[in-house]
Amino acid sequence: MIPARRLVIIAAILAFPLLLSGFSQAVADIALLLNLVLISVAAVDLLISPSPSELEVHRQISEVLSVGAANPATLVVRNRTIHTLKVSLHDDPGPLCTVDRLPVTISIAPDKEVEVSYVVTPHRRGASEMPEVHLRFPTRLGLWTRQQVRPLPTKIRVYPDIRAVYRYELMARQNRLYEIGVRMVRMPGQGREFERLREYRYGDEIRQIDWKATARQRQLISREFNVERNQNIVIMIDCGRFMRNETDGISYLDRALNSAIMLSYIALGQGDNVSLLAFSNRIERFVRPVRGKPGIQQILRSTYDIEASTKVSDYSMALEYLTTVQRKRALVVLITFVTDELQLRVIGNSLKLRSLPYLPLCVLLQDVGLRKLAERVPETDLDAFHTAAAAQILTGQSTEAASLREAGIMLIDTPPDLLTERLINEYLSVKARNLM
Repeated sequence: MIPARRLVIIAAILAFPLLLSGFSQAVADIALLLNLVLISVAAVDLLISPSPSELEVHRQISEVLSVGAANPATLVVRNRTIHTLKVSLHDDPGPLCTVDRLPVTISIAPDKEVEVSYVVTPHRRGASEMPEVHLRFPTRLGLWTRQQVRPLPTKIRVYPDIRAVYRYELMARQNRLYEIGVRMVRMPGQGREFERLREYRYGDEIRQIDWKATARQRQLISREFNVERNQNIVIMIDCGRFMRNETDGISYLDRALNSAIMLSYIALGQGDNVSLLAFSNRIERFVRPVRGKPGIQQILRSTYDIEASTKVSDYSMALEYLTTVQRKRALVVLITFVTDELQLRVIGNSLKLRSLPYLPLCVLLQDVGLRKLAERVPETDLDAFHTAAAAQILTGQSTEAASLREAGIMLIDTPPDLLTERLINEYLSVKARNLM
């Protein structure tokens, strides 16, 4: 319990006459009597007021949360007393999360319950626990504030942003994918899987003509094909120390995993096989190829607790390992972050030395802070030096990136917040052009 402001003020006022007790014994006796009365009233206030244990509290939240997303949660509070209580609530989200819309103050009638809705936003993945709830309410006379830290342990697991998968599914059903930046490219006639017959159009290749159908219909009929299915996608995620960088409180590794989950879901929906390789200076995790949309659950369970290493990533080692587990032709998507052109050159050399039937796609996350530094207008000589240095680093990276493209390596250079949509659009473009 905590003395209320009202009790502190009254006690301070009644303490003042005691300072004058040396001048008048009568004043001292009256002041002492009033203080005894105040103590008695405060004690009675505690006795007639409800105890925090008479409040029932339950937390309702999903066991699985999405990193970087606002996950809904609810506290249900029931008042088992015969008095209306004005209760302040706060929830302890644990070390991986923060809460919004709390603390909150609610009024609860006798033997009634109130639901308090709020959101939990995880900023890191992994297993955690929401340990306790904080309660606070005033006593009947308002002289004290009752408080309690109620143990309410709830185990949670923070996964990559799986809510984005549900949003994508909803948008796809409503034909609104353009709202999240996804362009559904469809280029029939490029694959080998037959879809339908249609009338000949100017520009169709001769080999597309179905001569039997043409003879029956007495007009040119073309065969139309779907983009091929059952192709192989390998997503390589850099888990080295540079992936510890953050934007808006979310690490580059978490953003890479979020995008990888989204790409996996779409590729599985296209009928392709998806595997995932996480590496730093060693192989952190390898998820063997899965197929079909339910396979996304296996990828999620296998990657939700991956953490960025403190070591520098070894790209050659990771690609060497890949050659032992993936011998078939595959689209290899490498998601990484580099700080200078030397790292980019190492990546290029590792990819160009491979003669295996891989189609490499290198995805580079931009250094947001470095780009802001290079684009700002300097005000001092020191600022000008910093701006020039940042611009020189970015120029070196651009030159090396151009060399990679000339060597036949597809490359996406993107800000972290646009990673998902650009990666998905590039994958759909690769499928449409039958590059795999």
